Amino acid sequence: MNILLTRPEGRNQSMIEILSQHRISYTVTPLLQVQATNNTQHKTAIAHFKNADIVIFISTNAVLFSAKSIALNTCTSTQFYAVGDATFNALQAQGITAFKAPSGCQQTEGLLTLNELQDLSDKKIVIVRGVGGRETLAETLTQRGGKVNYWETYQRVYPAIDDAIPYQWRDAKVDTIIITSGEILHSLNKLVPKELFAWLRACHIIVPSSRVKEQALAYGLNKVTNAKAANSKAMLSALGLSI
Repeated sequence: MNILLTRPEGRNQSMIEILSQHRISYTVTPLLQVQATNNTQHKTAIAHFKNADIVIFISTNAVLFSAKSIALNTCTSTQFYAVGDATFNALQAQGITAFKAPSGCQQTEGLLTLNELQDLSDKKIVIVRGVGGRETLAETLTQRGGKVNYWETYQRVYPAIDDAIPYQWRDAKVDTIIITSGEILHSLNKLVPKELFAWLRACHIIVPSSRVKEQALAYGLNKVTNAKAANSKAMLSALGLSI
């Protein structure tokens, strides 16, 4: 087995360590870059954040980039929420205790099942995320009575990757690909040329959610496993490995 790790630069280390311990071959090619937006210093967004009753972090990047602007643990009366374990752990590292989505559904749909997010009459809510995320969360929270604002602290961009790289993956006998977001899946699909599609279809694709699995199937990939979360533990479990 040779596993392709595709997370942004600096986000593959935990997987690298475990795969090395198990003596499993891996290749690292970040298929997405994450960078701060000007909104990290946006006074109105920060004011909404400081006055919020509820703050929901969509990802570890949401935690890390917002923490560069303000000390998150100074909002002592705010309820904090994390979509998944990795985001929850990132908040803990900032000194924040948070609610999180159930372990069996670490995505928007899971978060929305929490009892604390059912009756939101007149609650001021801030969703901290990247530019251009899904609207399902905000729409549902608004329907439940919440007053929702976004703080978009980062943006995803596709890195320039040499056209020869996918051929190098094939020649290295990559047979398993870790995908942690729909954007990374899209980047992979754009990068792989038609003549390598048979190789790509033969690869085992590990994805973080049912939504991304549906996207992968729509691209014509059929060996797809839903890890049900994007964190390393979930991805390794889908591979039959453990931390």
